[in-house]
Amino acid sequence: MTEKIKKIKLKIIKNKKGDLLKYLSKKDKFFKKFGETYFNEIKKNQIKGWILHKIFFCLIAVPHGKIEFNYKKNFRKRANKIILSKNNYSMIVVPPKTWFSFKGISKVSLLVNTINGIYNDKETIKIPF
Repeated sequence: MTEKIKKIKLKIIKNKKGDLLKYLSKKDKFFKKFGETYFNEIKKNQIKGWILHKIFFCLIAVPHGKIEFNYKKNFRKRANKIILSKNNYSMIVVPPKTWFSFKGISKVSLLVNTINGIYNDKETIKIPF
């Protein structure tokens, strides 16, 4: 059975000094296990991808800026897209064997990604855009 992309609305706690954006809890049902987290900065009109993780899940959110997240199961098919930003603050759960890329829409956007393993080149396939 092939798993699908899940979009999960995340909580923003408003504060006049600056908002608190909840990202991840070990209580979350979609959380598998912690491997590592990294931040990815994407400049406007720049594209990063295509990327495929063979066995890892990715938990992705955009706390700053705005990106177009593109994904597909079959590389030859047309991509689906989801816009991610603080305005629609959500997490995308990307299952293994899903091709994905990011396109910056804002001047600079910041994406956070947690994977359930330690990154290695043998587990990941990358095709430059």
